[in-house]
Amino acid sequence: MGLRRSLAALITALSLGAAGQPSATGMPETPTASRQSRAAGPTVVAVGDIACAPGKRTTRTSCRERDTARLAARFAPRRVLALGDLQYPAGSLRQFRHSYRRSWGALKSVTRPIPGNHEYLTPRAAGYYEYFRRQRPGYYAFNVGGWRVYALNSNCSEIDCAREERWLRRDMVAAPRRCTAVMMHHPLYSSGNGETPRVRRFWRVAYRHGADIVLAGHDHHYERFRRMNAVGGVVRDGIQSFVVGTGGRSLFRLRGSRVPGSACRDDRAFGGLALTLGRTGWGWSFRTTKGRVLDSGVGTCR
Repeated sequence: MGLRRSLAALITALSLGAAGQPSATGMPETPTASRQSRAAGPTVVAVGDIACAPGKRTTRTSCRERDTARLAARFAPRRVLALGDLQYPAGSLRQFRHSYRRSWGALKSVTRPIPGNHEYLTPRAAGYYEYFRRQRPGYYAFNVGGWRVYALNSNCSEIDCAREERWLRRDMVAAPRRCTAVMMHHPLYSSGNGETPRVRRFWRVAYRHGADIVLAGHDHHYERFRRMNAVGGVVRDGIQSFVVGTGGRSLFRLRGSRVPGSACRDDRAFGGLALTLGRTGWGWSFRTTKGRVLDSGVGTCR
């Protein structure tokens, strides 16, 4: 059974299970709510922090981008949500062509990327914009099934994020959806480097307009948070966020205790987050390159 079919089977099993199955909030769902939230939909794969510099040797703990690309391809995703820092060390066009292209390049036609801070180590992120043929300033929106997805540029020292915030607010008003996801490179919540305060402005808009999921990279580990608001509170009507910086470059060891709201985290495995985007909800599964499912579950759109 392929990974996409096995993910669908998992979600179906969860949706038809008994009451008490954990939901995205960590609270039990009723069987009716579970069935509604898992309506069939497209599969997307989200991951960031991907490709080593050209010529770098693959080791057990670094440069595993070929493995993560093979994993993603096995899901046959409708879209790849590439969460920034896609090419190390500086995201030049040469580096993209001689490393990223040789691993994740086969998925380029279905990839919807955002730039990370490493892309901007090449002035104006010129290599990123040319390789992916994106337009500056690098934020945009698109639809996947019934979902609206906002691809944001969180490099606020490089672009006008106040203008981006106004664009996000306008589009969320003009193009409302029952289910909405946001992707940006820098996480607001993380047990790695901690909060990135500058992205709180995007969270405030997303929370106010009913967004369901926020996806980020930057910190090289996997982490899922309970539903949160934009000021650090765990709330029933909050946004569920994921940190998925496990695309292959390296892993950062987590230190200290969990930050508030952290529900699941892992710093020892490369892998990708597969999401099935249903009509009224979603299912998720974080799978490692060795085939283990470290985290999975279901959620209902707000």
